[in-house]
Amino acid sequence: MVNNCIKIEQLSKRYPGESKDSLCGINLTIQEGEKFGILGPNGAGKTTLISILCGIMEQSSGNVYYWDREAKSDFAAVKQKMGFVPQEYAFYDVLTPMQNLEYFGAMYKLSATVIAARAKEILKILGLADVKHKRITTFSGGMKRRMNLAIGIIHKPSILFLDEPTVGVDVQSKVAILRILNELNQNGTTIIYTSHHSDEAQEFCTKLALLDKGKLILKGKTDALIASHNVNDLKELLLKFTGASYRD
Repeated sequence: MVNNCIKIEQLSKRYPGESKDSLCGINLTIQEGEKFGILGPNGAGKTTLISILCGIMEQSSGNVYYWDREAKSDFAAVKQKMGFVPQEYAFYDVLTPMQNLEYFGAMYKLSATVIAARAKEILKILGLADVKHKRITTFSGGMKRRMNLAIGIIHKPSILFLDEPTVGVDVQSKVAILRILNELNQNGTTIIYTSHHSDEAQEFCTKLALLDKGKLILKGKTDALIASHNVNDLKELLLKFTGASYRD
């Protein structure tokens, strides 16, 4: 039996001083074990939605449930089961990979023994073992992206949020990151992913939700949505429902 991981009911968000909602009445269910894409053009509300789900900001109205329990009931416990890999680098670049993982691992209340073992495993998988004692300021963009991911998975999260995890990286780093994410998913991690790369999203996401101007306009299995709307791929589907106008 597949259980609900996240359930969103009538979720809305209006920022102070704004006349319109950034999110408007979102209803969405994400099940355990899914690779779920949240897609849409600039300004669609993707980052706002993920920020609410991660507890970075509060919604204006509506409810979020994790494993059928309302977030407000014990969100501190829920956050211990979450990982978040933001688009911005989220580490201390004057420190080494090991120092960063020790710091963030302690924030998740992992023991020093567990952190050491987990860090060794992750850095090897991500191709960073040979530079684990070098300052991150010396790293390439691809290495920094992989370091961002390492921090997000140090505690083996049940839910992993990814905001543009492969932006600005070379092909080799992109392939490595997606391979690791697929392995995490196969081992039970629910992945919630947002990206502007429609080809990558089509290959990676089993289900998706399409947002535009703060509203949910489409949701379902990726392959089924493409087939049912008579388009060749996800890029055509996105353009069909959101148009080709600039969204700066």
